[in-house]
Amino acid sequence: MATLTKWSIVDYHKMRDNGILDHRRCELINGKIWNMAPEGEFHRFVNDRGAEYLRKVLRNKAKIFEAHPITLTDSEPEPDIAIVKLPDTTYLKHHPYPEDIYWLIEVADSTLTYDLEKKKKLYAKAGIREYWVINVIGKKMTVFRNIQEDDFFNQQTMSAGIIHPVAFPDVSVDVRILVNIPN
Repeated sequence: MATLTKWSIVDYHKMRDNGILDHRRCELINGKIWNMAPEGEFHRFVNDRGAEYLRKVLRNKAKIFEAHPITLTDSEPEPDIAIVKLPDTTYLKHHPYPEDIYWLIEVADSTLTYDLEKKKKLYAKAGIREYWVINVIGKKMTVFRNIQEDDFFNQQTMSAGIIHPVAFPDVSVDVRILVNIPN
């Protein structure tokens, strides 16, 4: 009988360091190496615009990473946007851990179901306090908060309005800027 080999973070890093995964867009999720969907122009545009806006809003409060790995127990996903603690020199020798992360954002077009289900559960289980999914087709954003029993208890979908991140209740983020994308 065949069994599936689960890969550890150490195994995954060795594969990366030795060039085994060169020229592949992949991420480690729950011990499995998954191919990532190719990033289209529209996805990149939404991601870039959102990250630039958040850099202005969170200036000197947080570091904004775009499509870079974070390290969880048995996963190393690459969220579209990660809002992490300063200083950035913290990440010279490791990717951000859950305790370094304020919140994560995924920009979803072809990956909407994956981001709303598998990624949501992965991030909740890791203890990420807040998770946003920008639905580029529907021009709305779903916000997940309040972890209970390894899942987010609160879910709110918005296409406009102001949201105050859990980590920065004094900061106002205009949802329209993140979701009101030109056609």
